[in-house]
Order: sequence, then C-alpha cells, then structure tokens
Amino acid sequence: MSDKFEEKIKNYRTAPFDARFPNTNQTRNCYQNYLDFHRCNKALSAKNQDPAPCEWYHRVYKSLCPISWVQKWDDQLESGSFAGRI
Repeated sequence: MSDKFEEKIKNYRTAPFDARFPNTNQTRNCYQNYLDFHRCNKALSAKNQDPAPCEWYHRVYKSLCPISWVQKWDDQLESGSFAGRI
C-alpha cells in the first residue's frame, strides 16, 4: 500500500465530501460505502490480495451510519437475506 494512502487513513477523522451525495441527507452515502466495503473485501479476497485498501470504505461508513443500521445489515448478511448486491 502506498505511503500516501496510509497517511490518509492514519489522519482520517470523518467522511470527506463525496460529490455523488451533495445533499445534507447522507443515508445513501452511508449505504453505498457499506456496499463498497463488502464488495471490495469480496473482490480482493477472491484474488488472494490484501483487503487493506477496503479499510477506507469501512471507516467512512462507520462514521456515517447509525450503529443499529450496521448491526441489522450485518445480521442480514449472515443470514443471507441482505437486499443489497455484493
């Protein structure tokens, strides 16, 4: 992983502005980063690569999403009833 990327993650405090979600309501941003994290993990794990770059999405959705939503989605992933496409 590049030093610049590691430095960004190290200095990470909260989710940066994302032009895909310009509105105040960040619900879609939360959900999209949750999906991106799991897609990234799945893709890199399938190629036997280090999933460390996926950590960015993890930190973003952790800062944006309510804990109850994440717990519910994690439970749905485990049970196979999650509605999102990962």
